Parts: sequence; structure tokens; C-alpha cells
Amino acid sequence: MAVTALLLLVLSSSDATGYGPIFEEEPLDVVYTEDSPDGRISMNCRARANPPASYRWRRDNWEIKLMEQPDEHYSLVGGNLVITNPKQKKHAGTYVCVARNIYGTVISKEARVKFGYLEEFPQEERDPVYVKEGQGAVLLCAPPKAWPYEVSYRWIYNEFPVFLQTDRRRFVSQRTGNLYISKVEAQDAGNYSCFVSSPIIGQSVFSKFIPLIPSPPDDADIRVKFPDTTALLASNITLECFALGNPIPHIVWRKVDATDLPANHEISESGAVLHLYNVQYDDAGGYECEAINTKGKDWHKAWLYVESAPEWAETINNTQIDIGSEHTMRCVATGKPYPYIRWYKDGFMVKIAFLQRLIQHIIFADDSLKFTSVTFGDSGMYQCIAENYWGIKYANAELRVIACAPTFEFNPVKKQLLGAKGGRVVIECKPRAAPRPRFSWTKGKELLFNNSRISIMDDGTLEIRNATKYDEGVYTCFAQNDRGKANSSGILTITEATNITVAPADTEVKVGEEVILSCSAEYDPMLDITFVWAIDFRVIDFSAEWQHYERDMGTDGVGDLRIMNVQIWHEGRYSCTAQTVVDNATAYADLKVVGVPGPPGVVRVEEIRDTSVRLLWSKGADHNSPILYYTIQARHFWALNEDDWRNTTPAVLDGNAEMADVTDLYAWMEYQFRVIATNEYGSGEASIPSIKIKTWDAPPLVAPTDVAGYGGRDGEIFITWTVDVSI
Repeated sequence: MAVTALLLLVLSSSDATGYGPIFEEEPLDVVYTEDSPDGRISMNCRARANPPASYRWRRDNWEIKLMEQPDEHYSLVGGNLVITNPKQKKHAGTYVCVARNIYGTVISKEARVKFGYLEEFPQEERDPVYVKEGQGAVLLCAPPKAWPYEVSYRWIYNEFPVFLQTDRRRFVSQRTGNLYISKVEAQDAGNYSCFVSSPIIGQSVFSKFIPLIPSPPDDADIRVKFPDTTALLASNITLECFALGNPIPHIVWRKVDATDLPANHEISESGAVLHLYNVQYDDAGGYECEAINTKGKDWHKAWLYVESAPEWAETINNTQIDIGSEHTMRCVATGKPYPYIRWYKDGFMVKIAFLQRLIQHIIFADDSLKFTSVTFGDSGMYQCIAENYWGIKYANAELRVIACAPTFEFNPVKKQLLGAKGGRVVIECKPRAAPRPRFSWTKGKELLFNNSRISIMDDGTLEIRNATKYDEGVYTCFAQNDRGKANSSGILTITEATNITVAPADTEVKVGEEVILSCSAEYDPMLDITFVWAIDFRVIDFSAEWQHYERDMGTDGVGDLRIMNVQIWHEGRYSCTAQTVVDNATAYADLKVVGVPGPPGVVRVEEIRDTSVRLLWSKGADHNSPILYYTIQARHFWALNEDDWRNTTPAVLDGNAEMADVTDLYAWMEYQFRVIATNEYGSGEASIPSIKIKTWDAPPLVAPTDVAGYGGRDGEIFITWTVDVSI
């Protein structure tokens, strides 16, 4: 008769040092070859737990009975599984490590044991390949079966270890192993052998030699075509495209519906191979290769799809929760294709339909477990596993359900409580208790009830509104649940309210000057007061901003603010908050800073002519003083230095202007322009210079003067004149 034992673990606050297993080392995939010199497989497993965990192993979801049925192949060393003299039929499969203690059970990531091999080539002689010189040729590798599939291909030429060097004319496909020669030459005659290597198991084999026999002397013809490919996000992929033809074709790669190939690409093997590194979703799409020679062209197109292994967007964490409470465990994973989520409790898969039928307080929705009222039976180690074609992601967490009578040992009601007259008093009551207790309050011996001034919150907090001196006294919080009860008391004292007696006034100040914003308050003498200043709701840091801000503390209850060397950015709304441990009061004032204007907006040049242009700009900040006028300045190509700006015609414009026609410019001259605004406090910073423009060409306005001529050698005459550069 089978006997099932149910261990019900009731935890108290003294059990805080214990915890369920947490994996520190998990098994990894193994590829084993039967001629391995070690003759064994070791799969590691180690978990941190208190008390220490015990270990078991499963193969293909069947538990390995290490204790009950001793096996000559299996042995357990600590948590590690050692397989001696492994056999493929008996030991290949999927393994998981199971770690268990009194708090629960977790299973490790899956690890696959596979047996690697590389078979020999057949011993039959290979047929010779006949081809005309100038034509293309393909030598088939026909590789033997291998595991893992990741093998590399090279070709031996005539004898080992002479390996064929690939180039623009010769290509070895790493997908099929075939050797492609785009244009056979007489010197290619010889014997070729396909050489296959498995880097993972460290073995190599080669085929019987294939004679290549060229015969004395077409369009480009693509023979190596890359298929539709699915790549893992952030992986590297290779696309191959090789063409036969005479002359040797040139290979061109393109991405469909894109102007360029992705930035992470590289082309090798004389154009035959396109590498994409660290592939991203944006790299997905169609790719084309085109082979071109003087006799024609050929092209091929296939699609690249990018997918990804699961990653956690939201996962579970260790949680300690009161019995009877609601709790939701949620696992959200990203990945492409979208991952499938499954749940485990203490090493066994949670069958959703079965669980919903038998346990009504657990609800499944949107990859989550929702407990409407947790019980001790819900305690344990939980795992959610997200899986798609590309991989598996594990998340582990312990759910610990606790129950205890209320206690104020760690968080009693504050012994001395303060509240301000006319203000709001909040007294917290936060005992440790599970399940959540019921709360009640007394003042002295009077039991309190909710009314217009008093509220008892669901979490036990007591709120008193519009407090008066009559509210002073001893307040006691009572907490009770089905496991016991407790209480804690504090004495409430009502102080005088804090009030602003001198509020800061709205003030106007000039840039560079100094100003004091006054602030005074009255408060209860048994309390300390501090003044907090802020500008536009940002608290002023006096230690960092000492060059401009300073507290001007006078007699008790005074907290003025001194602002030195006022700048434009000091303008704003200032608040003075008089603050005690009980309450606070705040007053506001606006500070207006006046000064020279800011720079006008972007200067644009329009309607360029030979000696004039039209300028447009936008109004800049006037800094609380109307702009009186604008000054336009120009700098031409022959300026002596970058600061050689000169006033234009007109030189001064009305302060409301945002456009001007600048005249009296030189024809066929390169210019830049800028605008300066002026108010009653002076001229501000100049605008950013306009882009450079060139005025139209035009005939000279005056003829040269002082024209003179004199003879030279036979057949020569020298003519001189003077140009009026002021024009």
C-alpha cells in the first residue's frame, strides 16, 4: 500500500535564516565521443540552501534511482552526476538536476548529452570530372554523416597536406563542402580530395581523390545560392553566392528596399561571401546577389529572418506573505517566436487545467499565477520557464507563507507624538501580524470611531483632522487576528501652528545688483524652525550656489534670502517655507530681472541683389524692458579678422522690426550678417551670424583714373591706372 506524507511547514519570524535552494552551478550540454580518453561524462550541479540541499537527477523526465538501484555507470559526487563508460543508447538524452530541502524543490536548466561522431567517406573510387577550359566546374564533396553538424571543409590538391587556396576563381562552400571553380584553366588539372574536420570532437576524414581533367576552350551562371535563412538575434551569419562563367563573373550584393547593405556587413572570398555580424531585427529582409560578366548576368534573391531566444521582461522574486493574503506571481518573456511559459512547483510541472479544477484559489491568466487566499500548502519553490525554438530561460523564487500573532516588538507606536493646532495628525500602527489583523483605537479609555474628524484606515493608521488641544492624550492601537492580539500606545501633544508673518514681496531688480527677499514666521516655542527656499519649485542648494544665494538669518523666526550679482536666470517664482517637525507654512513671491536684451533669433537672407539684400529675423528675449532699436552689422570676404563687423545701411531699425533691406553693398562680394537688439539698459549679445551669401555681379560704377602709358621694348607698351576702392 502506498503511503503519501504531506509535510506542512508553519513558519514563524525566527525561521528567517533558512531558505530554499538557489542554483550556483547548473549542468551544461555535453558532446561525448566513444573513443574519448577520459571514458566518462561529468555534469555539475551545486545549489546554495539552508539547510543544505539533497540532489537527484532525471534523464528524459525519468528519475535516476542512484540510491535504490545502484548502477555501474552512474555515480553521484556531491551534487555532480558522473557517467562512467557512457553508451549512446543508454545515456544520450536530456538531464536535469533536482535540488531539495525542507523549504522546497527546484530543477536546473536542461542539459543534453549527445554522442559525437564523424563517419568515414565511402571507399569506392570517385569518377573523374571532365570540363572545357574557360568553363566552370563543380566537384561534389558528398560528406559523410556527422554530429555535431558544425564541420569545416577544405580540399586537398594532389597530395596531403597540400590544401587548395581559395580565391576569386575557386570557392569552397561551407554549407555543402562542394568545390566550385568559376573558370577552369589548364593548370587546374590534378586530383582533388574533400577534407572534412569536426572541431568539436577533434576528428578529420577525407574522400577518395577526384581527377579533374580540363579540355581546351560563357554567361555568368550562379551555382551557389544561399537559401532563406533564419538567424538568432546578435549572432553572425554567412550568405554564399558563387557563379561560373568566362570571363570570371563579378559578384554584387544588395539588400532589397534599402540603399546600402547593413553597416555590420563584410564581404570576403572575392565577393562570394557576405557576412553579417551581430544581426539585429532591422537586418531582416530580402538579400540579392548579382553575377555579372561581359557575356551576361544572373541573379538570386532569398530572405533573412531574425528571431531571438527568450528574455525576461518581468519575473518572479522571493516573497514572504501573510496567510490568507492575495498574491500574484507573474512571468513575462520577450522573444521571437513568442515564448511558451510553463510553471513548476517544487520540481514538478503545474498542470493548469488540473490545478484550476482542484484548487479554486489559484487563477491562471496572462502568464501569471494569482492566489486569491494563500495557504501553507502554497509555500515552496516556484519556477517559470520560457521556451521557444532558440532557447530556454529559467526564473526561480521561493514563496513562504507565514502566520503569527500581532506583535509591536519591532515597530511600536511612536511614544511621543506631535501635531499642529488646526492641522492633520497621522498616527501609524504597523505591527507584524499574519494574517492581517483587525484594528481599533482608544484615547485614554474612550473607544474611537470614524466620524467627521477621525478616521481609522484599513492599514491601522489613525487620522485626526483640524486638531485642537482637546485631542491631546494617550492613544492606543489594538491589533487582533486569529492567532492573538497586542497593543501599543503613544502620547499626543498639540503645538501652536506655524504661520508666515512677513511674506516675500514681488520684486524687480537689475542684472548685477543685489536683492533681499524677506521671510519671517511665528511658531511653537517648544519646536525648532528652519526656512527652505525654492525657485520654480526647485529647492536652492546654498552650499553649491553660494556665489549667488545666501541665507540672511536675523533674529529668531527670520529666514531672509539674499541674492547677489543677480543674473537673468535668477528670475522666477520664489517660495519660502517655514518648517518644523510638526507642520509648515509657505509664501510665494515673483522676482523680475531686467537687463539688456537677449540675442535675436536666426537671421535669414532673402532677395539677394547686386548691392542689397533683404534680412529677416525673429525677436529675442527683451528681459522685461522693451527693445528700442536693432543694429544690423555685416562682415565681407576681405575683412581683416573675424571680429571686423561693420554697421550697414540702414544702421538702426525700430525695435518692432523683424525685416530690413540692407543697401550700399559691394557687388559680387561674399557677406555674413548679424543683428543686435538694444533697450534702455544697453545692447545685448549679437545673433548667430547668417549663412554666407554672395551678391550678384554688376558693372563698375566709375571708370579708372590716372590712366597713363609709356613705351618699353620693341612691340611693347605699359598702361597704368588707379581704381577708386572707396566705391
